[in-house]
Amino acid sequence: MLKDKLKKYSQLIIKIALFIAASAIVIYMLPRLGKFKFEFAKGRPWKHGVMISDFDFPIYKTNEQLKIERDSALKYFRPYFYKDTSIVSQEIQEFDTDFPTIFSEIRKDFPFLRNASRYKGKLLSTSFKEFLEQRLFALYKTGIIALPEEESNPPSTFEFKVVSGNMAEPYGLWEVYTSRTAYIKLSDEIRQFLTDSLNSSHNPSSFEVSSLTSQLQLNKYIRSNILFDSNRSETEKQNLLKNISLTSGAIKSGQRIIDKGEMVDDKLMQILTSYKLSFENKIGSSMAYTQILIGQMLIVLSFFTGVFLFLYFFRHDVYLNNKSVSFILLLMVSMIFLARLSSSFFYIPVFVIPFALLPIAIRTFFDSRLALFIHLITILLASFFAQNSFQFVFLQIPVGITAIFSLFNMARRSQLIRASFFIFIIYSILYTALFLWQEGDILKIDLFVYGKFALNGGLLLLTYPAIYVFEKVFGFLSDVTLVELSDTNHPLLRKLAEKSPGTFQHSIQVGNLAQEAAYAIGANPMLVRAGAMYHDIGKMEAPLLFTENQVSGFNPLNEIDYEQAAILIISHIENGIKLAKRHQLPVQIIDFIATHQGTTRTKYFYNSYINKYPDRVPNIVSFSYPGPTPFTKETAILMMADSVEAASRSLSNFSDEEIDKLVESIIDDQIQQKQFDLAPITFKEISEIKSVFKRRIKIIYHARIKYPDIKK
Repeated sequence: MLKDKLKKYSQLIIKIALFIAASAIVIYMLPRLGKFKFEFAKGRPWKHGVMISDFDFPIYKTNEQLKIERDSALKYFRPYFYKDTSIVSQEIQEFDTDFPTIFSEIRKDFPFLRNASRYKGKLLSTSFKEFLEQRLFALYKTGIIALPEEESNPPSTFEFKVVSGNMAEPYGLWEVYTSRTAYIKLSDEIRQFLTDSLNSSHNPSSFEVSSLTSQLQLNKYIRSNILFDSNRSETEKQNLLKNISLTSGAIKSGQRIIDKGEMVDDKLMQILTSYKLSFENKIGSSMAYTQILIGQMLIVLSFFTGVFLFLYFFRHDVYLNNKSVSFILLLMVSMIFLARLSSSFFYIPVFVIPFALLPIAIRTFFDSRLALFIHLITILLASFFAQNSFQFVFLQIPVGITAIFSLFNMARRSQLIRASFFIFIIYSILYTALFLWQEGDILKIDLFVYGKFALNGGLLLLTYPAIYVFEKVFGFLSDVTLVELSDTNHPLLRKLAEKSPGTFQHSIQVGNLAQEAAYAIGANPMLVRAGAMYHDIGKMEAPLLFTENQVSGFNPLNEIDYEQAAILIISHIENGIKLAKRHQLPVQIIDFIATHQGTTRTKYFYNSYINKYPDRVPNIVSFSYPGPTPFTKETAILMMADSVEAASRSLSNFSDEEIDKLVESIIDDQIQQKQFDLAPITFKEISEIKSVFKRRIKIIYHARIKYPDIKK
């Protein structure tokens, strides 16, 4: 008994578990701090009563003040380097080993070296080698510095410290060499040596000296021996910054802070912000921790309960699908997690996080109303991590609405680029307006914020590949995929056009009818069109069995029994499903193949059988399609469009009355057979669909003017 009950309520248990898990994750991420109950903004009057401090608290400096003080302190900071004494011996030893070979090669290329064999009583090669060794040693003794990346282009006044033992000696960049200046210095000294060692008749030209220097490859032996000490530099830098005070005064317990109606200026903003921070930390670290946790649990559970009830009452189809529920909760938790990261790491600004991705993704797979509701709930929960909750909510809600309106469907990538641009514009306008209201001085605005908005719009472009991932993981179907599936160049549709041209044309006409009907009643027009293109692909297995593909007038079904003929016709449903699965069509498209005939009968063969064998009881199963009946608006529309389009081809009289009568009779007959009982479609919507079909068929078969012949 218990097992049966668990099985019956298993789906509900899974959903509740998903919502509890999502709520628990969000509660875990929330900061365990008290929440300051007063809202305030710079440049606006204090709307609450007089505020008296309940405790002593420091006045914290603003980020701008701290930045100025830090920049001032670091202005005179000197990075630390150390001298590697082993490099000089390594490089000179390598040079000694390589020099005989190098000198032998350059003597072949430069005749002036062969013509002068001695210098100051020594062989020229010996003198040249000794000279180069001395110069290399002198360079290393002075020092060759390797500058860190952040100082790759330092000013000539750049200063640093070189650590030697327990001492750190100050140096200027002009007192040492870089690899480049060391090479230039050595080249100049080689030129002077050659000028001194060779008589005037053998003096080389500047070009020859440059070529000789290049062939010596002396840059191989010039390596930095004054190296950046990143650990020591960072330690000293942090010690320097630690000496900067984070506060600038204090407020005593019982001291008045602000009174009602008083304007919040820079100073009061600093005091109120400090009081808020101290209050939240004080409450969060006190005995009220448990009560704070209970409050957070109540808020989060209330919000997620709201989502649960919204799905149950307004999107029951989504509620019944655990994958859809999981997807929505995953997106919500992910966005809240990104907000948490932004509050924990200063280098992840909150305005860079593309919160609009959430409503775009939900709008793509579901609808605008659900997208807006989920976006509102997510932003309200994420606002607990924002430094300025009012500003955060004020900006994010309109941005989400803009994303939904500007990307009503995402059939092309250009639409996403347009949406990203609109979102950047809305961010910029609202931020500027709010800043002017609060500060009243456009010159104080931080232009870097607009760069964050631009980066936000750029990151929003990741929605396009994300949609593809969501489709594959959760089995969804986006407008982009529907457009691709509806393309007549799709391999399966090209095969249908080749093997069953009549069926292909029928599918196109059914798609046109169904799409117009979908627009009329607010269904998904792209989905129903894609479904229409594939609903009869099973006819490719035996195309000549179907009248639309018979060009010679010969019908092979006339040669066999009515019951067997009906079975062959009905088999195109099963064949279509198999073919669709083999080509990995989405399950939503396969639903159209399975339901487009519902559980109706093959009327022609059934009625013919009754007329031919009035004394026999027909096997209803042999003449009936296997179903299921349509269970969505889109599959119901397709069933109607398919039957109406096929029947309209048999009309001999295309008068308005005949077309109206045809549409009414076919759809009413399907209603009588209870084909739409499982579909969420109303009689009003069916009436609108009938009107669309009548109008479209009359346009297709409208009378044409007969052109007169020219009289001779």
